[in-house]
Amino acid sequence: MVMKVVRRMGGFLRAHRHLLIRAAAVLVVITVAIAYALRDPAPVGYFTSAESHDRFVGAYREAMEQLPAPDRTLDVRTGHGVVRVYHFSGGTEPAAAPLLLLPGRASASPVWADNLPSLLLSRDVYTVDLLGEPGMSIQQRPIKDATAHAQWLHEVLLALPEPTIHLVGVSFGGWTAMNLAVHRPQKVGSVVLLDPVLVFAGLSAEVVLRSIPVSVRWAPRSWRDSFTSWTANGAPVQDVPVARMIEAGMQAYVMKLSAPTRPSEDQLAAVDVPVLVLMAGKSRLHDAGEAAKLAERSLTHGTVKTYPDASHALNGEYPNEIAADISAFLN
Repeated sequence: MVMKVVRRMGGFLRAHRHLLIRAAAVLVVITVAIAYALRDPAPVGYFTSAESHDRFVGAYREAMEQLPAPDRTLDVRTGHGVVRVYHFSGGTEPAAAPLLLLPGRASASPVWADNLPSLLLSRDVYTVDLLGEPGMSIQQRPIKDATAHAQWLHEVLLALPEPTIHLVGVSFGGWTAMNLAVHRPQKVGSVVLLDPVLVFAGLSAEVVLRSIPVSVRWAPRSWRDSFTSWTANGAPVQDVPVARMIEAGMQAYVMKLSAPTRPSEDQLAAVDVPVLVLMAGKSRLHDAGEAAKLAERSLTHGTVKTYPDASHALNGEYPNEIAADISAFLN
C-alpha cells in the first residue's frame, strides 16, 4: 500500500514537474523583487530627508553649546569625503603635542562635553566627527574596509600642522584610533582607548540583539532612548542634549560603512606606539575582563587600567580621573 502511494506521488511529480519549476521560479522572482525593492543602493551615508537632517542639526547645535567654544573649525577634504574638525586651545605648554578625540558611533564631537574642560588644562585638543556617521562630516566615497577607515583619518592628521598627534577614542572611536595605529601610524604619538569595542573583545550577544530594533528608522523614539540608557547601565537620557543628538542621528541617518574587523593579536603586538587602555568594569557591550586580559597580553607598549564601577559611558562618568590618567600617561 505504501509503495503504491509512493509510486503515485512520483508519477504526479513527474507529470507536473513543469508546474513545480514554474512555482519555484515565481518564488525566486518574488524574492528577488522584494530584495530589490528593499535594497538601499546608495554607496555612502545619508540623511533620510531634509526634515530629519534639520532635526539632527538642531540637536547637534544644542549639544555643541555644552562644549567650550572652539577657536577654529576646519573642514578637511580627504579622498573619502570632507571631515569636520574642531580645535580648542588650552594647556600651559604650547609645544605639547595635541590630543585628537574620536567619538563613539553616532555621537560626534559633542560627546566630549564633559571631558574638554579637564583635558584642556594640559594641552590643545582637536575633536572629529567621524566620516560616514551622523555629524557635520560628509562622506563622498565608499569606505569599504579597515584600510579605507585608516586612510581618511590619516589624511586628516596630515592636514594638521603639528608633527605628532595623540589619539583618544571612546567605544567605536577606540576602534578607529587603534585601526589607524595598525595601518597608518606615521603621525600617531600614542593611543588612549576608553572602553574600546571590537579591539580586544567582540560585542556581547545582548547588545547585538538590542541594537536590531533601534536600527529600524520607523521605530519609536522611546526605543532609541532606552537603548542609549541601557548602554550607560540605566542612566537617564531624556534631558541630556548629547543623548537627544544621538537619538536624532540614529533615526535620521543611514550609515554605509564596512563592518569593523578586530585586529589580530599579531597586529596589536606590532603597534609601536604607547597605548593606554581604560576599561569599564561594568560595560554591557563586551566582556571587559577578557578584553583587559587580551590587551595586557598582546600590546607591546601597553598600559591597562580598569574602572571597576564604570559603564560604557565612562568618559562622562569619570572625566577628571580620565584626564589625570591621560596626563600622567603622556608625561
